[in-house]
Amino acid sequence: MTLPFLVSLPHASDDLPEHVRPHIALSDEAIRESSDLGTLEIFGALSVHTVLRAAWSRLLVDLNRSPSQRDQKGVIARIDYQGRTVYRDGFFPDEAEFERRLNLYYWPYHHRLAQSMENPEITTLFDCHSLVGIGPPEAPDPGKSRCDIVLGNNGDLQGDRTSQRGWTTCSKETLGCMKEAFERVGFTVSVNHPYAGGFITSHYGRRFTHLGKAVVQIEINQDLYMEKGRNTIHARRTAEVGLKVREAFETIAILIP
Repeated sequence: MTLPFLVSLPHASDDLPEHVRPHIALSDEAIRESSDLGTLEIFGALSVHTVLRAAWSRLLVDLNRSPSQRDQKGVIARIDYQGRTVYRDGFFPDEAEFERRLNLYYWPYHHRLAQSMENPEITTLFDCHSLVGIGPPEAPDPGKSRCDIVLGNNGDLQGDRTSQRGWTTCSKETLGCMKEAFERVGFTVSVNHPYAGGFITSHYGRRFTHLGKAVVQIEINQDLYMEKGRNTIHARRTAEVGLKVREAFETIAILIP
């Protein structure tokens, strides 16, 4: 059964172009940590209508940021979530390189994403990420333990609209059905905490919810399937988690027309 969903994996890669790698101050291990480990193996393996996966590391250009975001963790980040400096002195991209990366790597992904969402067969966009079990220093919840699954619709802890964010990317009821589906297979689930959704969720939610489509960010806890103390995916646990995620997605497809 092919589910009527679009899965976006904007942080699934840890690859960098050969000409960029020498400019990065981080070790190979730290670069790998910057990727959403496990998302390709778990969400990318689902039987959905479309899967979009980033070819390059978010350190090259972050597809889940606004193209105009130029702060420390903007579309080209100066620091990672551990607070480490990403680029060597003198190698942070200038404005011309910013524009080149947007044109070569950023806009093609977003054009494909928008084009896919226009397809009437797709009902829901899931922007899929993974997070570490304890919030790192630059996260909204440093030092805090996290649930197995975090669902984000740009709302509050109940999935309702907030005055600060202004709109939700799917209804509270839809998000509640998704939460129930993940809990039914044994996951603990939080809503809009610590993340309510990034640029992809908010941007495409605003663009497509009026057409009756839902846009939701999913974060999955890496503690479910990573080797303890290592940046290595445990094959058996990943397969087991993947089966549970697939069951939840199949339930969501039934509960949400």
